[in-house]
Amino acid sequence: MSLIAGSYERFIWGFKLKPLTHDPPSQSLTLTQIFSYPSHIAPITTVAAAGPAAASGSSDDTIHIYDLSSAASLGPLHHFSSSITSLSFYCPPNLSFPRNLLSAAADGTISIFDTEPFVLLKSFRSHKKCINDLAVHPSGKLALSVSRDGCLAMSNLMRGKRSFCCRLGKEATIVKFDASGDRFFMASEEKIGVHLAEDARLLFELDNQKRVLCAASGEGGILFTGGESRSITAWDTNSGKVAYCIEDAHSTRLKGIVVLTKDGGSDDEPYLVASASSDGFIRVWDVRMAVKEKPNPLAEAITKSRLTCLAGSSLKTSKRPRIGKSTPKEEDVAEEV
Repeated sequence: MSLIAGSYERFIWGFKLKPLTHDPPSQSLTLTQIFSYPSHIAPITTVAAAGPAAASGSSDDTIHIYDLSSAASLGPLHHFSSSITSLSFYCPPNLSFPRNLLSAAADGTISIFDTEPFVLLKSFRSHKKCINDLAVHPSGKLALSVSRDGCLAMSNLMRGKRSFCCRLGKEATIVKFDASGDRFFMASEEKIGVHLAEDARLLFELDNQKRVLCAASGEGGILFTGGESRSITAWDTNSGKVAYCIEDAHSTRLKGIVVLTKDGGSDDEPYLVASASSDGFIRVWDVRMAVKEKPNPLAEAITKSRLTCLAGSSLKTSKRPRIGKSTPKEEDVAEEV
């Protein structure tokens, strides 16, 4: 399993999560650094990872692509005229390598890339103002986005255009689907709304008391949130109540949460969640321990940077993506996405 983090100081950080010993019952883990360098010329705003592929976006108007299996940078993508605010890979369940990369930008546009090679398939405007976050449905057919224009938009990825938009009344900063795609979550300041994906109906709101800056969907209807509270809160989205909480997980605000899973893992393996904070620490937790008491991190890395984002991936294959130089015709989008 691999983690990739971005920082305000333009550095990208790559780590591999490995057992510290060969004794499985000990469950001792270590975060081994695989790369670190200033990949952008401005602060990194977002990162994404799937399989051996990873990407970072920045306010320098570029996306950089990485191969985690070889710890190599594959170069930048130059198709933008504004800051990259959100990245998301789409990886079908039957594939070990992501099929598409989607990006959202400060000018309100969404771009769709084919990942082999990395070429632009379609770019379209979904919002009038900066897009705060982007979430791809598990089917890969549609995406939700929230923006500074105070709207929620749904985009048809088969056609490469916006299909629906509604005004929320307040600006949302985070949008996430659950693993099944039956529900989605929207965060606005300290509140998170739990919605049915079928008709966007609000089921209930979760009150975090302090501003939410990151969220990740887990198993069994659990939603992990973090932010100004410096804690990791696990919500049971079926009841709307707190399942458990890791108090003071970091000394400053959390900027990223990732739920880590191992391919083909058995039920007795630890349930791992990684967190990153602007204090420069990346920590990995066995959240099963949090039900009884505050756990100690299973692994920890200090970057000495102001971390801004975090992504994780199970490394399934050593297949290496390529950077393409040509762009397919627009009518090919429906076949590729």
